[in-house]
Amino acid sequence: MADIHTYDFTGKRALIRVDFNVPLDKETLAVTDDTRIRAATPTIQHVLNHGGSVVLMSHLGRPKDADDDKFSLRHIVEKVAELVGRPVGFVNDCIGEKAFEMSANLPAGEVLLLENLRFYKQETAGTESFAEQLAKHGDVYVNDAFGTAHREHASTAVIAKFFPKDKMFGFLLEAEIKSVDKVLNSTEKPLTAIVGGAKVSSKIVIIERLLDTVDNLIVGGGMAYTFVKAVGGEVGNSLVEDDYLETARDIIAKAKVNGVHLYIPTDTIITDKFSNDSKKQTVAIDKIPSGWMGLDIGPESAKACASIIENSKLILWNGPMGVFEMSSFQLGTKEVADAIVKATEKGAFSLIGGGDSVAAINLFNLADKVSYVSTGGGAMLEYLEGIELPGIKAIRD
Repeated sequence: MADIHTYDFTGKRALIRVDFNVPLDKETLAVTDDTRIRAATPTIQHVLNHGGSVVLMSHLGRPKDADDDKFSLRHIVEKVAELVGRPVGFVNDCIGEKAFEMSANLPAGEVLLLENLRFYKQETAGTESFAEQLAKHGDVYVNDAFGTAHREHASTAVIAKFFPKDKMFGFLLEAEIKSVDKVLNSTEKPLTAIVGGAKVSSKIVIIERLLDTVDNLIVGGGMAYTFVKAVGGEVGNSLVEDDYLETARDIIAKAKVNGVHLYIPTDTIITDKFSNDSKKQTVAIDKIPSGWMGLDIGPESAKACASIIENSKLILWNGPMGVFEMSSFQLGTKEVADAIVKATEKGAFSLIGGGDSVAAINLFNLADKVSYVSTGGGAMLEYLEGIELPGIKAIRD
């Protein structure tokens, strides 16, 4: 494994696996959120500024057919060029004769973007021969795609074997690993994890792992109602996973044994239908009337969560407190976001991860006021669970 900070890129073609799986406008196919492209730009510019050329490879969406133009990476070329600050060439294949010719003759200082890797089924199948062909595009391999590091795909987990010494993490992937490791391994206290979202079932492993590490665990979002029902509360028509009531009780018991302060909301904002304009009221979370459902934590809970967060030294946020996409039910999520910002301003390290948490922090325009916003939802969750991610292992081996 090489180090991007010290590697000599002079005269080398750097084959960089980026995560340019960005949202496109359905009508114009223009990039609507360039966060992931921006995140990879420092690595690209570093190679170019140190005498190398760059061949970029990525996937976009989940195309069923290789000729489905709406999944072509040609639609993002202009945005990549704008952010990198220099022209970006494009070839409408990733392993064809034209692609190999263009990458082989790529001068230092220039950038070439290959076509969507997933136009070939061999990419997601992790086919070694496909990875070997991709490897011909570079003299050195750089993985900077944390968002796909948990996939055993040809361009992330298999290709590295064709660069036994000339393989490394890009700045983004390096920062992602350091940020999660800081939360999981730091001795700074108190460490607070905020875990929200709809279902307990999707977060069980993470919660159990965190119970061995954190001082405070705040549970919010739809999963909170499963915990409330598990201890005998009335939750009306709120989202509940009845199959996980015993699991919730086990988590409560383990938190007590481990000395973890497990905070479950005490009040909630309820409504009689899933709509932003519906009737709403605030009630005790364990006394929700039949026919009503909780869609956000209440003001008392939001204040309590904020107090815990603002007195923390390390903070992990994964999952919103309610249906923040609706303005009527974003109080709790906004209060948590504001509290994280205040804690960060006081010196705490804050890591935001998971699609909905990232969407929320961006919605409130607070992304630049927290320590780190992860670009990899599923990858970060698996890393937090203690799973060795194939894309990371392939570089380290």
